Amino acid sequence: MIRPAFFLITLLSSTSLYAQTKSAAEAFGKREGVEDISLSPDGTKIAYIEPALGQGNRLFTVDLVGSQVPKAVLSASGDPERLNDCDWVSNARLVCRIYAVSEIAGERISATRIIAINIDGSNMKTLSKRQGQNADRFAYSGGEVIDFLPGDDGAVLMGREYVPESATGTLMAKDEDGYGVDRIDTNKVTSKRVVKPSKFAMDYISDGAGNVRVMASQVQDGAYDSGRRKYFYRALAGGDWEFLSEYDRKTDTGFLPVAVDPAENVAYGYEKLDGRFALYKVKLEADLTKTLVYARDDVDVDGLITLGRQNKIVGLSFATQKRQAIYFDPELAKLAKSLSKALPDTGMISFGGLSADGNKVVVGAWSDTNSGQYYLYDKAAGSVSPLFAARPEMEPFKLAQVKSVMAKAADGTGIPAYLTLPVGSTGKGLPTIVMPHGGPSARDEWGFDWLAQYYANRGFAVLQPNYRGSSGYGDGWYQNNGFQSWKVAVGDVNDSGRWLVAEGIADPEKLAIVGWSYGGYAALQSVVLDPDLFKAIVAIAPVTDLAKLKEESRGYTNYRVVGDFIGTGPHIMDGSPARNASRFKAPVALFHGDLDLNVGIFQSRLMADQLQGAGKPVELTVYPKLDHGLEDSAVRADMLAKSDAFLRRVLGLAEPK
Repeated sequence: MIRPAFFLITLLSSTSLYAQTKSAAEAFGKREGVEDISLSPDGTKIAYIEPALGQGNRLFTVDLVGSQVPKAVLSASGDPERLNDCDWVSNARLVCRIYAVSEIAGERISATRIIAINIDGSNMKTLSKRQGQNADRFAYSGGEVIDFLPGDDGAVLMGREYVPESATGTLMAKDEDGYGVDRIDTNKVTSKRVVKPSKFAMDYISDGAGNVRVMASQVQDGAYDSGRRKYFYRALAGGDWEFLSEYDRKTDTGFLPVAVDPAENVAYGYEKLDGRFALYKVKLEADLTKTLVYARDDVDVDGLITLGRQNKIVGLSFATQKRQAIYFDPELAKLAKSLSKALPDTGMISFGGLSADGNKVVVGAWSDTNSGQYYLYDKAAGSVSPLFAARPEMEPFKLAQVKSVMAKAADGTGIPAYLTLPVGSTGKGLPTIVMPHGGPSARDEWGFDWLAQYYANRGFAVLQPNYRGSSGYGDGWYQNNGFQSWKVAVGDVNDSGRWLVAEGIADPEKLAIVGWSYGGYAALQSVVLDPDLFKAIVAIAPVTDLAKLKEESRGYTNYRVVGDFIGTGPHIMDGSPARNASRFKAPVALFHGDLDLNVGIFQSRLMADQLQGAGKPVELTVYPKLDHGLEDSAVRADMLAKSDAFLRRVLGLAEPK
């Protein structure tokens, strides 16, 4: 049995982020201790990524049958490069994706690259297509591994971007342009063409057995992306690409393939049935026979469960009050059920890395009061051994239970929500936070939430409403998205606050709202409907001006998609909190990273300027070199501590006992 990794990692470095925490803000603000985990093909080694200082992180490996001591393999500083994920291409070699966000000539950009490295840190190679100095453009995407080619150790199938290169007066020009697939030896970085680059190709799906079966192609609208995708398939033996389906991202209509099952010769994917996503499979043959796999009349079926380096399709998932899984394999279903009962404080189970022989599998277990534990299941031995705590810094804290509730809108509509009450509280007359989720095309789910748990630890009740405009409940609930239908979405958020007061949970004079991204927008926009409801407002990386959000995308190919999503009309003015600063009564605290790719820092700066100009109380905290998620433990701790201090000051709250 392996000892807890957080203890071993502490021995490696005196500056480990798993050292004893000094405050709740530091503990809850720490990034997840295991950011990625994978199991070697022979099942004897684990690779995982842990956070380091700033936005950096580190790759470690552990020999499960040897020393069991984590060994550092690779590190990324976070300024700007970060490790996204790593997986085994053989028992001695890993393939990792590196992500970077930077600012060049005043423009925020992101880029990815794929590398391979031995587990002792040697023989590091770049697998992404290299560019010459005469390249016509910069390839921001480093491509994707689409097949780890089980049984062919050290080789992968990889989607790679080809960029034309000009060389005036020489014979060195290269005219290949687009996205193709190459078979790459990750040790020598020799490559062999598998699929010729196509200019409008965007993605490829293999069957996990070395065969590229599906290609996604972008449909252009002049110089812009139309939002439509055409999908093509080809026979197992290869040959020409044949039409499979078309999917429209703007309306979420059509068949969206996501995986291929080689045994059935089908593509699994999503398509709407009665306004909700259902799981289908389509035969990759001329007749394209489509079969419904699973559908629900209350929520979307939105998760396809795959396992191992072959991406074997083993089940599906969906979220009602809690996320549920249905496994196609009866043995796996039985295992999931038994593990849910056997492992302590477990509400949900997930299966991660799988050994090549199928005998060992990494199991993740968590709940509302369990921030995550990883185990190794050994089928032959019939044993489950602990591997890692996902957030070991949570161990000293008693976490609050999360209850699924139904708030009520003014028109009588029930609003599904999650209520977190402080441990040991009466549940009545509490300082309370309404916390709308981001997106808006998203939803909250039951489980551990570091933001909600932090505020509950500090004595607040927290309600997370899945307002109309949230995804996951079908077209009728989604309305016309949370920007165009902001009055309905934000109205539900406000009505959730009123419901808390009516139920006696919230003290009306100590009712606040906190949100991130669209949630921050909703927090600010709540004032336009009712400036007296919330007594304090915290907005993290919020949208504040819809016209400027749309204009920011003008120089990019997705301009039409973004423009259509935000729409035109009176809601651009009425639905922009920065244009309604005069209505604010409650003090506002804003937090934003100045390298935010999702919502530019200018949105918070504009909001602060408008509020100051209107004589309204506002505080703005800007975090240098930070993206949308504020992926820095110290920064998150600072944001939590400052927001808590702000709320206490404005609401007149003492420190919790």
